[in-house]
Amino acid sequence: MRIGEIAALVGVTTRAIRHYHHVGLLPEPDRRPNGYRAYSVRDAVRLARVRRLTELGLSLDEVRDVLADDAGRELAEVLAELDADLARQQAELAERRRRLAVLLAAPPGEAEPVSPALAELLAKAPATASPSAALDREHLSLLDASGAVGEELYAVLGTVAADPAVLALYERLDELADAAGDDPRIGPLAAELVAAVPPEAFAAMATAAATTDGAGGPQEVPGFLEALLAEYAPAQAEVVRRVMDAFTDTWATQTKRGRE
Repeated sequence: MRIGEIAALVGVTTRAIRHYHHVGLLPEPDRRPNGYRAYSVRDAVRLARVRRLTELGLSLDEVRDVLADDAGRELAEVLAELDADLARQQAELAERRRRLAVLLAAPPGEAEPVSPALAELLAKAPATASPSAALDREHLSLLDASGAVGEELYAVLGTVAADPAVLALYERLDELADAAGDDPRIGPLAAELVAAVPPEAFAAMATAAATTDGAGGPQEVPGFLEALLAEYAPAQAEVVRRVMDAFTDTWATQTKRGRE
């Protein structure tokens, strides 16, 4: 058979056949006196196997392994790896579609491209017009995108988010918008905000830190704390600074214990 004939028989292009010759996947056949390649049935069988394997998603290197006479990997091994990779891609696509469905189902202007765990946490929080609560939500979205926190922490914070008393703390923080930086309400409010976070949350933060390259919490990222405080009025910023300092101390202690 000539190249056009074997191409038509197997269902590939002549260009593909020439490429398979070039990369050594398909041996060059003998040539007729007129210079044309003369393909055998054996060549057609090998070419058909190449086509089937590439259609399954194998790379040409993997196809070469499968077709090798001796030291190549077994077909079952290669196909098992391919199946696992396809399963992973399928799971990732399913998760992306699930997130997209959540965004599509939300009212206009309310959807946020956050992780499912954070979306579940935010859904537990009561509706509020508190500017401080809105800022906290934005900061959580930022940390969520950076990967600084994980599902374990979100699960622990679920009870905090749903607690009406926490909403009252946000409202008290709002009331400091026009207060001086030495307002006497700063200290008590900071202490109550710290106390509102359960110890399990710090353990979850420490676990996340121990499994990443980071040495501690997001407040250790250069410029993060300064940018965070700049979002608030002076008295509010002092409350947040004290809360973050307390978090840093507790976080560092828990992280050290988690790594010992």
